[in-house]
Amino acid sequence: QVRLVESGGGLVQAGGTLRLSCAASGSISGINSMGWYRQAPGNERDFVASITSGGRTNYADSVKGRFTISRDNAKNTVYLQMNNLKPEDTAVYYCKVVRAFWGEYWGQGTQVTVSL
Repeated sequence: QVRLVESGGGLVQAGGTLRLSCAASGSISGINSMGWYRQAPGNERDFVASITSGGRTNYADSVKGRFTISRDNAKNTVYLQMNNLKPEDTAVYYCKVVRAFWGEYWGQGTQVTVSL
């Protein structure tokens, strides 16, 4: 089984910066894509950003130019650098990994709160 441990969430003021980390352990062979989703109260869980094993990135329109996703394959860790945070970024952020032929795995989530 794949275990995902997220860290880096917190409370910041609008315009501030946070960096999320997600470290994968366990059955980590065959991991292709790693990414981030977020869910605000009363909302669906929405895609934020992803990165493939080859380094191709994808971003939701709402975070383009502000967020940067990266990965350290040696550490089996994916990061989300979040700059110029806005109140609408407030949500629980979930790490997701896609393991070829085994399926998807989710972290427990980390809270990001952006105040006015």
